[in-house]
Amino acid sequence: MKFIHTTAGRGGRLASLAAVATVAALALSACGASGESNAEGSPAAGGDQSITFIPKQLNNPYTDVVLGGGKTGAGEAGFASNQVVGPLEASASSQVSFINAETQAGTNVIAVAANDPDAVCPALQEARSAGAKIVSFDSDTNPDCRDVFINQVVAKDVALIQMELIAEQIGGSGQIAILSATANATNQNEWIKFIEEELKSNPEYKDIELVAKVYGDDDDTKSFQEAQGLLQAYPDLKGIISPTTVGIAATARYLSQSEYKGKVALTGLGLPNEMRDFVKDGTVTEFALWDPAQLGYVAAFAGKALADGTITGAAGDKFTAGDLGERTVEEGGIIIVGPPTVFNKDNIDDYDF
Repeated sequence: MKFIHTTAGRGGRLASLAAVATVAALALSACGASGESNAEGSPAAGGDQSITFIPKQLNNPYTDVVLGGGKTGAGEAGFASNQVVGPLEASASSQVSFINAETQAGTNVIAVAANDPDAVCPALQEARSAGAKIVSFDSDTNPDCRDVFINQVVAKDVALIQMELIAEQIGGSGQIAILSATANATNQNEWIKFIEEELKSNPEYKDIELVAKVYGDDDDTKSFQEAQGLLQAYPDLKGIISPTTVGIAATARYLSQSEYKGKVALTGLGLPNEMRDFVKDGTVTEFALWDPAQLGYVAAFAGKALADGTITGAAGDKFTAGDLGERTVEEGGIIIVGPPTVFNKDNIDDYDF
């Protein structure tokens, strides 16, 4: 499968929504350093509806953009109040206490990006029993524990585009490695699974060998160290895929300062504003991502549709996600936001997020 490398066609809408979302996200993240709720608004009262976003971790640049889009969407959708709470570290069980607190507060919609698909389930089930609607976004829970999942794109497409990019950049042969986020992250593991399947089944990739998978836990310092360790352990390594914005930025920083710059290819999923300098100095040729702001934006409207009873999460349900138009719930309660975009030196300045 070949992907269209979109340039400025979506840039206007993408950049404008992301820019608004980034401003909102800065307000959100500025209050999050303590690990407590960085609230916008007060708990719901008198029948007014509330939504709370629980990301994998606070103060992550990618997450900030997603949450900014969520805040914008929550306001446009008509929630009386919205807030963000969550952990500072992306561990498996770190979100449970925040979910429990929202259940006790009577929050109408809980939107969660799961660090572990199962660890959050008992708490989410209690929240549902208490009447809350559960929207997972970015990284899914066990499907039994939520009403809908807002997926960035078709998961296999994310894997295929990263595989296609690394194959092009290493000339179709050689050793590659993957530097992921946490070992239990649902989205990361699904993409990696499809990458591994593609390596085994696609004859175009028969000369490419995946030699290692390492995890930076979406921590900049650890990701930097893992990248360094990969190059020391595999001196013949020709490329790295990092399907996480923290990991690709940290790896690019390491490569840009090392003897491997221009020799070891790097691709994955990154934010244009974080990767711009690395693209322009030749450390990175191309990478991909969707519009993170739209992910949070659609999650908010899906939550409102669930709370209003417009949808139940059944396949075929439809709702309108504000300026982004109609969305349809697919099998498994999945709602797709949009296709990935490939960024390179020719189009990266068209995007601002």
